[in-house]
Amino acid sequence: MPLKKQFLFFYLGIICSPILFAANPFPEKNYQKEYYNNGTLKAEGWELGATKTDYWYFYYPNGEVASKGSFSNNKREGYWYFYDDNTTLLKQGHYQNGIAEDWWIFYDIATQTEKRFQFKNDKKNGFAFIYKKGRLKRAEAYKNNQKTGEWTSIFAFKKDNPHLTF
Repeated sequence: MPLKKQFLFFYLGIICSPILFAANPFPEKNYQKEYYNNGTLKAEGWELGATKTDYWYFYYPNGEVASKGSFSNNKREGYWYFYDDNTTLLKQGHYQNGIAEDWWIFYDIATQTEKRFQFKNDKKNGFAFIYKKGRLKRAEAYKNNQKTGEWTSIFAFKKDNPHLTF
């Protein structure tokens, strides 16, 4: 091999080797557990390198599940569930790239109320349906978290929104 080519390979090896070995180009996927100071499990799930990915569980200090759902690139992604420290479901809904999107359901066991909201960009945008003891009580409309309309009759709601199908 000519001296010029040998020098080129030597030069490239010296310049490129720190770049190639500085960061792991193929990070390992590991199951991680995080703990409170008292030793109780705080969270568990998958990491790719140091990035949360796939399904995770988060816990209250009493050991009960606080929330659960998936991550993609350290951001909440897909359907998530949130509970109080007595395992009662408080809310559930969709995340897209760490932002609340689509339909979310909020529960109030004390008043037997269920509220279903449409979200866009982490804000109420679209319609909301409020149920009491399993019966639809009213519909609302929102734009950027501000209520823009309310109907206490499903007939009035359908009349004002004929383009919607049920």
